[in-house]
Amino acid sequence: MDYKRFIREVPDFPKPGILFYDITTLLKDAEALRHIIDDLTERYRDRKVSKIIGIESRGFIFGAPLAYHLGAGFVPVRKPGKLPADSFEVKYNLEYGSNSLAIHRDAIGIGERVLIVDDLLATGGTAAATVNLVRQLGGDIVGLAFLIELTSLRGRERLDGCDVHAMITYA
Repeated sequence: MDYKRFIREVPDFPKPGILFYDITTLLKDAEALRHIIDDLTERYRDRKVSKIIGIESRGFIFGAPLAYHLGAGFVPVRKPGKLPADSFEVKYNLEYGSNSLAIHRDAIGIGERVLIVDDLLATGGTAAATVNLVRQLGGDIVGLAFLIELTSLRGRERLDGCDVHAMITYA
């Protein structure tokens, strides 16, 4: 399926000079959404994934149904202060500042096979921080799956050693 045809391009959002790829137009199409989950399920079906890590918040949209289809657990990676139990936090730098992500300390067991899922791979900062969280908790990263990759931002380079899959790419 040509997923790009479902993506709305919004110029100058959130600021002038930025071309925003709006996935809400894809999400509202039942057939396109079903195909995305089916395609991801087929790709990872035989990889023995035990946990899906969904990065806040759009990683939850794809991660939860994928976990269901793969018979895996789902673990949210959230902004600090959003998780109720003991959590582990990592700070990371962005091109315009810094941010933090958190995960429950008991979310992943040592050696569990983990697939990280999010909607967008841009500069790779958020994904690399999530990889760091998973590794510090002892998880074995099966791969990272994204709906969209902005290849010109070279985020994949920050994920060296990881199997990275993007369903849609833009230069």
